[in-house]
Amino acid sequence: MKLTKFTHACVRLEKDNQVLVIDPGAYSETGEALAGANFVLITHEHADHVDVDAVVEALRDNPELHVHAPSGVASQLADKAGDGGGRVHAVEPGSSFDAGGFAIRSFGGQHALIHPQIPVVANIGYLVDENVFHPGDSFVVPDGIDVKTLLVPIHAPWSKVGEVVDFVISVRAPKAYPVHDGLLNELGRGLVEAHVTRIGAKYGTTYARLSPMDSVEV
Repeated sequence: MKLTKFTHACVRLEKDNQVLVIDPGAYSETGEALAGANFVLITHEHADHVDVDAVVEALRDNPELHVHAPSGVASQLADKAGDGGGRVHAVEPGSSFDAGGFAIRSFGGQHALIHPQIPVVANIGYLVDENVFHPGDSFVVPDGIDVKTLLVPIHAPWSKVGEVVDFVISVRAPKAYPVHDGLLNELGRGLVEAHVTRIGAKYGTTYARLSPMDSVEV
């Protein structure tokens, strides 16, 4: 399976002529990410994870496209796309479904706390093919699962470096790559990644940087 990272939180997975995109947000190259996509998974409603207008346009242009998202996001997309919900599907935590040959499992339920005066929204983490885990904006650890490839939210308004490291330690995936890094400069990135690389290695995780448009086989 080919994994391509886009700016910030978006990744694109490809296998067997099927394309799955996770979190095509406003900070990402949504047009390129969504080109030819068969399925889209959205973790939560924040604009850096879902560019609503871009996803609605993709639904209108591509009659084969299906989108899976928390219920509030799914309702908004279905209404704007005039889709009636037929190709936009609400996802609850603890569910499993097939997306064109990609086996999907969902985890979590809510966004990490930013501040007590900022409402907490629904957030779904997705495990693809018992391999790639994208947690969205949370540090939810899939229970009873050996994750092979972890996508790590390296930086966010809701986290600190120690929590990032503890998340990597808790999941203990053999491979880890960054997401949610669009607000970092090189100094900040280097600091966080040094800790994740050094401490993660003690627990069996090899962390590697991916820049926007880089691809790896996972």
